Amino acid sequence: MGTRIPRSVLIATAALAGTALLVPSAGARPGPGPASGPVREGAGRDGVSALAVPQPPAGAPAAARLSGAAGRDAAPLDNTSGYPRRTALKAPPVNTADKSIKLGLVPYHSIAPRLNALQKLGDRVSVEVAGRSAGGHELYLVTVTAPESAREAREQERMRERIEHAPAAAAKDRALKSAYKTPLFINNNIHGNEWEGTDAALKLIEELARAKDAKTRDLLARSRIYLNVTANPDGRIAGTRANGNGFDLNRDFITASQPEARAIRRIAIDKQPATMLDLHGYVNGTLIEPTTPPHGENYEYDLFLKNSYANALGMEKAVNGLGYTPKEDGVEPAVIPFRDQQEGWDDWPPIFTPQYMPFQGAVAAHTIEFPMAVNNEEYDTLPVAELRRRSVINTRIAGAAMRATLDYTHRHRASVIADQIETFRRGAAGEAQRPVSDETVPGVPGIGPEDVYTTEFPRAYVIPAGRGQRSATAAARLVDHLIANDVKVLRAVKPVRAGGRAYPAGSYVVDMRQPKRGIANVMLADGRDISADVSAMYDISGWSLGRLWGATVVGVKGGNPYVSGRPVHAAAPTGYVAPHGDLKLRLDDPKEVAALNSLLGQGVRVRGAADGSALVPGSARKAAGVLADRLGVAFSATREKGGAALARTRIAAAASAGEAFALREMGFEVLPVSTATLNSGSFDWSRADALYVSGGLEYGRLNAAAKKGVDRFVGAGHAFVGLGADGAAFNAAAGLVAAKAVAGTDSANGVVRVVNAPGSAITGGAPRHSFVYAPLWFTGLGAGVRAEQRYGAGAPLVSGHWRAGEGGAGGPADAAGRASVVSGAAKSGAPVALFGTEPLFRDHPKGLFAQVARALLR
Repeated sequence: MGTRIPRSVLIATAALAGTALLVPSAGARPGPGPASGPVREGAGRDGVSALAVPQPPAGAPAAARLSGAAGRDAAPLDNTSGYPRRTALKAPPVNTADKSIKLGLVPYHSIAPRLNALQKLGDRVSVEVAGRSAGGHELYLVTVTAPESAREAREQERMRERIEHAPAAAAKDRALKSAYKTPLFINNNIHGNEWEGTDAALKLIEELARAKDAKTRDLLARSRIYLNVTANPDGRIAGTRANGNGFDLNRDFITASQPEARAIRRIAIDKQPATMLDLHGYVNGTLIEPTTPPHGENYEYDLFLKNSYANALGMEKAVNGLGYTPKEDGVEPAVIPFRDQQEGWDDWPPIFTPQYMPFQGAVAAHTIEFPMAVNNEEYDTLPVAELRRRSVINTRIAGAAMRATLDYTHRHRASVIADQIETFRRGAAGEAQRPVSDETVPGVPGIGPEDVYTTEFPRAYVIPAGRGQRSATAAARLVDHLIANDVKVLRAVKPVRAGGRAYPAGSYVVDMRQPKRGIANVMLADGRDISADVSAMYDISGWSLGRLWGATVVGVKGGNPYVSGRPVHAAAPTGYVAPHGDLKLRLDDPKEVAALNSLLGQGVRVRGAADGSALVPGSARKAAGVLADRLGVAFSATREKGGAALARTRIAAAASAGEAFALREMGFEVLPVSTATLNSGSFDWSRADALYVSGGLEYGRLNAAAKKGVDRFVGAGHAFVGLGADGAAFNAAAGLVAAKAVAGTDSANGVVRVVNAPGSAITGGAPRHSFVYAPLWFTGLGAGVRAEQRYGAGAPLVSGHWRAGEGGAGGPADAAGRASVVSGAAKSGAPVALFGTEPLFRDHPKGLFAQVARALLR
C-alpha cells in the first residue's frame, strides 16, 4: 500500500472543506507514526517462564495429564432461570500476600464477600460461577438487570436464539426489537497485574444496584449487563500478567488452551453480547480502540467500525471529562488508534478478547488501556502513596469508559441489535462483505484503502474423516474445537462430492452459509501474507488451524454442495484397536504421544519402528483399548518387530510456559531448568532422560560444575532438543553437532510451507506446513547431520508477516529451500535435534507437536 496519510490530517482537511464529521475532542494528540505509538506489552516470541508453571503430580497417568492439559469447555451457563439468581459464594481464605493490597485495591479473597453483599441490596444483581482458573480460583460472572421471571428469561433466550439462528426473520420481528434486552459484556483483569478494571466493575455494580433514578431503571429494563469481575484471579493475587499455568490469557482465544479463556468463550456464546469492553493497562494517554490497520478480514467491519468508533468517541469524552491533566496529574488525553496512529495497534489476529468477540456477535468491542502504570518496575519502586494515587485515577478512568459504553448501548439499542442481526444474516445468506468507506460507514473520518480488508469465503470446507483416514484423531479434535466455538458442522452419512472431489462417508462438512461464518473461516482458512501492508505487527499474523492442527481441510470454492448428513454436536469416536496380533501406534498426533507415554508409564514394553511409530505387544491390548476409547487413537495390526525399546522420557526443559504445557499435554514429565538452577547445583540430572532448550539456559554462562553436569548428561547418550536461537546457541557452545544457525527477521511470524524428508523419524507424517516466530534455518551441516525438514522453495510464507531486514537479508526468500529442522549425533552418540520453527508455540499448532516428541524419544 502507499504512504499512509495520518487521520488527523484527513480530519482537518475534511473540516476545512465543510464536511460534517465527528472530530476528535480538544487536546487529542496528533497521529503519531509507528515509532511513537504505544508499546504493547507481551508482544514477540514468548519468554521462558517454565519455572513458574506448576508441575502435575508425578504419578499422574499420561492420559489423565492430557485431559487436564487440553481441558474441557466450560459448562453452559444458565439461560432460562429467572433473575435475580442468587449464589452464596464461599469466601476464600484471607491472603495477606495478595498483590492488590499494596495498591489499595480489592484483594481476590474480598471479592466474594463483596458480591454476596451486593446481591442483598435488591433484586438487580445476580452472581454465577462461570468456571475456575488454572489455579482453582472461582471466576465470578455478575449480571445486572431488572428482575425477570423464569418465563421472561426463557423468552429472552428464545429471542437470542432467533437472532443467531434465524436472523432474516429476526430482522423483521418488531416485537423482538422492542422486547429484547441488549446484552453488554465487561471483561476485567485478564492480565493479572492490570488490576483496576475489577475495582471499577465492583463500584459500577453497586451504583446500578442502589440507583433509584428513571434512567437507570430504563437501562436495566432494556439491558443485561454482564461483568466478568476478574478474568485472571491467579495473576491478580500473584501480581503477574499470566495465569497460574504461565499463559497470557489475552493470546489464547483461537486456541482456548486455558480454562479462563474457555469460560469467556462460553459467556460470549451463551450471552451473545452486542457490545463489550476489555479493561487493561497501562498506556498514557488512555488508549481506546478501534485499532490501526491491518483489520481482521473475516469481520463485518463496516458494522463493527460504525459502532466501535462512535462508542470510542463517547468514552474519550467521558475519560477526558474527568479533568486529569498532564501537568497536574501526569495523565495525557485519550487516544483512539484508528484515528490517531498509522500502525502498530492492529486487530488482525483473533487471539485477543475484543478481536474474538465480533465473531460471536459483538458490533462494538474495545480494549481500554488506562494510563498510570502501577505494575512491574513501578510496583516495586514507587512509594505506596503514589501507587495508590495512580490506582485511583485508573479506577475512575475505567469506570468512565464503562458508563459511557452503557450509555451508548442504551441510546443506540435499536441499531446495535439490528447490526448484530445483520452480522448473522449476512453469514447465513452467504452475502459478500461491505468494504469500509465513507459511504458504507458515514461519520467515521479518515477511512482509506489501507483500512479495507475483506475475504472471499469458500462455499464450504470439507474435513475428510472416517475409517482409514490417517488424520482421524486430528480431524475429531478440530471438529470438536469448531463446535466449541459455535460453528455448525455436518457429518456425511454417505460419500460426499464437492469441488470435483470425492470424500468418504463420515467426513465433516462446514457449510459456510451460516451465521458465524467469520469464526469458521478465521480458523480454517490459510490466512494471507500481509508483509507488504505494514512495517511490523504487534503479535502473530498467521495461525491457520486448517494447516497446523494435523487434519486435512479442503476449501470448496463454488457450487452448492449437497450433503446427506446430520448436524454434529461432538465428533464421532475415532479410537480403534485391531482385534488380533501386535499393534502399531503412529506418533503423528499429541494424543498418540500421550497414549504411548501412558503405556510406558504402565510398564508396557514398547519398541520404536523405523518410521517413528511405536510397536505395542498384543498382550497390552486391554490397556490400548482404554486409551483408544479415552483419547481417540488407533492401534492397527502389525507384524513388524521394531528396533530399540522406548522408555518413559522425563524432560529437563528450559522452555516457555506454552512449550512446557504442550510437553505435558503429550504426557511427558517436565522438570524446569535454567542457567540459575544448574549453577546452584540443585538440579538432579538422574531424574531426567532428555534435555530441551528454547531459552533461559546458556551454556556459556554455566559455572564449571554445571557445565560438567550437562556434559556428563549428554555424554551418557541422553537426547538434546534445541529450539530457536537459544537452542541453537546452546548446541554450538556445548559442541554437540555441526550446524550453523542463520537468523531470519526476529519479528517474522506465520504459517510456512515445508518439505519433510522422506522416511524421517522426526518429521515423517508431519503436515506440509509449519509455524515460525523469529525463524531460523541451518547451513554448514557437518558429517552425519541430516536435514529432516526444509522450508518450501520460492516463497515459503503462506500467511503472516515476514519481511527482509535491513540490507535485504533475513527474509523468506533467504529461507527458501533451507533446512528448518536438523538432526545428528553428538560425539557420545546422543541424539540431537535442532528446530528453526516453533512447533509448540503457545500450545497452538497441535499437528506439529509430535515432531518434538519424536526427537525427544529417540
